[in-house]
Amino acid sequence: MKQKTLLATAIAAALVLQTWSVAAQDAAPAQADQSSAKSLETVTVTGSRIRSVDVETSQPVFTMDRAAIQATGLTNVNDIIARMPSAGTPDITPQDTLSSGADVGGRYVNIRNLGSARTLVLVNGRRWSTSLTGLTDLSTIPVSMIERIDVLKDGASSIYGSDAIGGVVNIITKEKFDGAEANVYYGQNGKGDGTTTNYDFTWGHSTEKNSIIVGASYQNTDPMWNSERSETDYANGPRHPTDGWSGTGPYGRVIDPTTGAQYVINHGSTDTSNLANYHLYDGTSNADKYNTQNDMTFRAGSKLKNLFLQDRYKLTDNITLHGMASYSTRDTSSQLAGYPLSTGGTGVEISGDNAYNPFPGQDVAFYRRTTELPRITWGNSKLAHIDVGAEGYFQFLGHDWSWDANYTYSQNKIRQIGSGNLNLVNLQNALGPTETINGQVVCANAAARAAGCVPWNILAGPGAASQQVLNYVNYIETNRQTSSTDDYTANVSGGLFDLPAGTVNLAVGVEHRGEKGNYRPDAMVAAGLTTDLAAQPTSGAYNTNEAYAELDVPLLRDLPGAQEFGLNIASRYSHYSNFGSTTNNKYSFRWRPFADLLVRGTWAQGFRAPTISDLYGGPGQSFETFLDPCDSKYGAAATSTSVAQRCAAAGVPAGYRQVQGTSGAPITSSNGSQTPVAFISGSNPNLQPEQSITRTLGLVYSPHQIDGLDFTLDYYNIYIKNIISSVDAQDILNYCYVQNDPTFCNRFTRAAAADPTTGVVAGSVNNLNESLANLGTLKTEGYDIGIHYRLPETSFGRFRIASDSTYLTKYETVSGPGAVAEDTVGFMNGEDGMYRLRSNLQVDWDYKQFGASWTVRYYAGLKDICYDNTPGNYVECSSPNYTNPWWGTFGMSQKGSVAFNDAQFRYTAPWKGVFTVGVNNIFNKKGPYYYSVTTSGTGSSPYNPAFDIDRYWYVSYNQKF
Repeated sequence: MKQKTLLATAIAAALVLQTWSVAAQDAAPAQADQSSAKSLETVTVTGSRIRSVDVETSQPVFTMDRAAIQATGLTNVNDIIARMPSAGTPDITPQDTLSSGADVGGRYVNIRNLGSARTLVLVNGRRWSTSLTGLTDLSTIPVSMIERIDVLKDGASSIYGSDAIGGVVNIITKEKFDGAEANVYYGQNGKGDGTTTNYDFTWGHSTEKNSIIVGASYQNTDPMWNSERSETDYANGPRHPTDGWSGTGPYGRVIDPTTGAQYVINHGSTDTSNLANYHLYDGTSNADKYNTQNDMTFRAGSKLKNLFLQDRYKLTDNITLHGMASYSTRDTSSQLAGYPLSTGGTGVEISGDNAYNPFPGQDVAFYRRTTELPRITWGNSKLAHIDVGAEGYFQFLGHDWSWDANYTYSQNKIRQIGSGNLNLVNLQNALGPTETINGQVVCANAAARAAGCVPWNILAGPGAASQQVLNYVNYIETNRQTSSTDDYTANVSGGLFDLPAGTVNLAVGVEHRGEKGNYRPDAMVAAGLTTDLAAQPTSGAYNTNEAYAELDVPLLRDLPGAQEFGLNIASRYSHYSNFGSTTNNKYSFRWRPFADLLVRGTWAQGFRAPTISDLYGGPGQSFETFLDPCDSKYGAAATSTSVAQRCAAAGVPAGYRQVQGTSGAPITSSNGSQTPVAFISGSNPNLQPEQSITRTLGLVYSPHQIDGLDFTLDYYNIYIKNIISSVDAQDILNYCYVQNDPTFCNRFTRAAAADPTTGVVAGSVNNLNESLANLGTLKTEGYDIGIHYRLPETSFGRFRIASDSTYLTKYETVSGPGAVAEDTVGFMNGEDGMYRLRSNLQVDWDYKQFGASWTVRYYAGLKDICYDNTPGNYVECSSPNYTNPWWGTFGMSQKGSVAFNDAQFRYTAPWKGVFTVGVNNIFNKKGPYYYSVTTSGTGSSPYNPAFDIDRYWYVSYNQKF
């Protein structure tokens, strides 16, 4: 209750201060005679609902105008924002080939490395569509309609509500446009893949009363393939091309039902019924393994289409109606290697009565990667967004006030079609009993035969299966997801009264928002009748009623040491139908000791509500990559007596070795391996919201002696608690054995005995639960530094220099009670690079009809796990004796910094046409190999998703009419 009264107290105090204005009327005339025209000159700055003529506020806002956007040479909003030094790797990237779910294929943004779900995305100050997992797909917003992008690098839940923890991205579209504009763009990677073509057309017409804009855009980006470059062609990178191959190869491997020995068909032989045509499987050799990277996309392709309509109609001098409608479609595709088929993973065996069984009369277990059927996923997303409302101005208390009322509706429908997984019912039929009819081997079951059953000589290897067989066992699955948002908002703001330092302004508003959605997995997949990961349906809804108030009080002005001093207070009350209520306050100040210097600071509470998927998502399965701490060679047990003792107490056999997938061979590096059995993940209907505290303190210095020069320095400190997270396999095992936290030890079990059908050995993890919980904290802090200088115009043109940097001093996570704090600054943390310093430097030049820019993007070096930290056999391990409490292993490899250089040249023709040619990563710089990326379990080779992989060149043409 105390929090709820803070703003009310502040407003009451401000009203008391009104007595100041009575004595100051002669010195500071009231502004009652200001016209609405004057109000129209004010703007609403991202992070505040109060209109102001001053765009410099107490909050750090980074703005990219249209010229800066075009200078990147990029055509996707997420890629443009990702260039910011304060941006991190999104939760899902096109490089995450093993990621599953309806969000795969979308393009997301991550501010402050706090996660894409903790970054709020607005369009014209209003929420854009989010998925069931709380992610906003920025590919649905056409770049051609964008006027500028504001990024508030501060907490803003007191103004906007949930999700505004890491920051707020506010995309401002064009408001007025007269004429027509067309753009054509073509770009390609140095290896000839990843080609992007983009076409867009915009038409607008403005009159005294009406302004209409219509736009259409089309973009196609071809996929990039692992096989095209040595950096991605091998699971563990080009320095270790023979490591990391899958133990399940394309040639059939069968287990002797009597001895347990494993045999592989001699390559090229098709007579699988004769054991003489086999050889013993050697798990230490690649001869019978498979390099799955060859068959996989490195970065997925996409096709985007968008139609956009915006209209503003001036109903009266003080009332304007506005509306916006957008319809976009996104088609994506990605490819994985064929399924690693095995009896242990499916329960399917080769029948003892099958003509191709080398052990007649006995059902046998087998392994076989179906390279003839690569797993391909096609995704189609359709987003409809409608935004209608009215806004206006009126006089109240002798001051100008503005108001707006809006309704927003978004609906997102996603359909995913998958090919390459197998129908287990048909698979069992194809491997079941056979008989010979008219000299042909056929399925013995007449009903199955009538339904298309064809015997599969599965042990014969690639090329031996007919297309008829492949069509019979292949399963085409379809998964669907729908999410929608209904959002009603109303806001009013204006001046209450005047103080000697200016007008006290107030903004108040209400919002009602409803979110609902469902995910419907394919029925066969949900029933566990295919080789795809079984997933269960998701369905849920919630609504929220919210109200906020914001008060801005100018206290001092035009005094020595206080050219300006003011306070801003905001509070938002939110009531959710699922978890209850939360109130979040924000306090900020601005102080201008002299004309050239602005000092600013904030203290803000924030929250992130659990999503529909968090609360109501059906349980799913995943195959995780991890390093078992109990591995006696590469795990923490190899170097820590206490860890070894805990493993032994848990029943892990002495000398235990983690195996590579289903190969049976021990792992060969600290990268670990993928589990041969699926782990479980799921939702939690009792989740509470995450809560945060954000502190910022900064300054803006614009020396009057040097016109056009600005310095900015902002410190930030963000603390988040009650984090909603699924603790991954690696963390669960480390918390149990390395951190000695018994609360995690009941999340998994270990096999008491070996099971050759699954590849599980005695002591290995055979079941693990990664369900969600409010668990742990996160604290990050650092500095944003900006230097911008627009030089005076010279006889050879005008130059602009811009330098923006983020210096990270802390990124500390605590997974749960009693867990060790992990400060990952300077580390490659999975796919997230926690660069101590990330910086952009751009020099831009314009002279008459010519222009050019040069940009340098710098990433500091990072610490990575060693490729091999075996004592006496260190590989890519610059500090073999290094240790930290959360890795649980010795050894560290320090990777160097990298800088990418971009160049662009443009020419404006007399007929209003603009030719642009550019090269990103002009020197074809390659980033270091990070083996932490491989162990993150996304299916990526050890290359940082944030880095350029090739030189990328592009040309574009813009024509205005």
